[in-house]
Amino acid sequence: MPRFAANLSMMFQEHEFLDRFAAASSAGFKGVEFLFPYDFSIADVQDAAKSAGIEIALFNLPPGDWEKAERGLAAMPGREADFAEALDKAISYAVPLGCKRLHMMAGIPGGDADLAQCRATYVSNLKYAAPKLADAGIMGLIEPINTRDIPGYFINYQQDGHDVLANVGADNLMVQMDFYHVQIMEGDIAMRFQKHQAGVGHIQIAGSPGRHEPDIGEINHPYLFEMLDDLGYDGWIGCEYRPAAGTLEGLARWGSDYGLG
Repeated sequence: MPRFAANLSMMFQEHEFLDRFAAASSAGFKGVEFLFPYDFSIADVQDAAKSAGIEIALFNLPPGDWEKAERGLAAMPGREADFAEALDKAISYAVPLGCKRLHMMAGIPGGDADLAQCRATYVSNLKYAAPKLADAGIMGLIEPINTRDIPGYFINYQQDGHDVLANVGADNLMVQMDFYHVQIMEGDIAMRFQKHQAGVGHIQIAGSPGRHEPDIGEINHPYLFEMLDDLGYDGWIGCEYRPAAGTLEGLARWGSDYGLG
């Protein structure tokens, strides 16, 4: 049976952020993920998760200035100090929150960037991050993201992510595989997962196109969930989708077979 984590940055928008932990638990989720916790104190997030009896599976490092369309720092030359500061802040939250996975967003270098330099910076920053994460008992993740949702994002294809991590050579860094991004950029989701399974540390899902519930659109999620079970994948599956209507309405439609709703 798949282990689903509700993405609280997209789901349960009917509630304030700290109340979404309890709402997700009431809907049957055992885990949650979200983009960023940094607008809230560690104690408040900790209390919300503990009261709900739910595990925090994943969140992201601070991405730079989100309001100015910054989407990560790891592959941004000249921002190494900012990346190091973001890493320390994320770890300072993750450890007391019991979160064992942190996503290090690469960033949007811009059209005039030297891509070779960006890649060298990416590898260097990940090499710096790996032992600090290992000391904290945390898996570091990188994620290829489609060019429609984030134009100009530094890595876009699954092979890109695995190639970068091959250059880094750290056992505690893995690739975050979002089936939604894979479908948009390259398709053939099942075969790509089977090819890269050993290097995949977290999965996310959403219907494509539209990024709504997994029963909406062109991806056959029940087939993929069965495949994951057959292959022995026991990690989290993050539900990083925008409900087409209400969160519970959508869960009642697709989640009942998995104890959700």
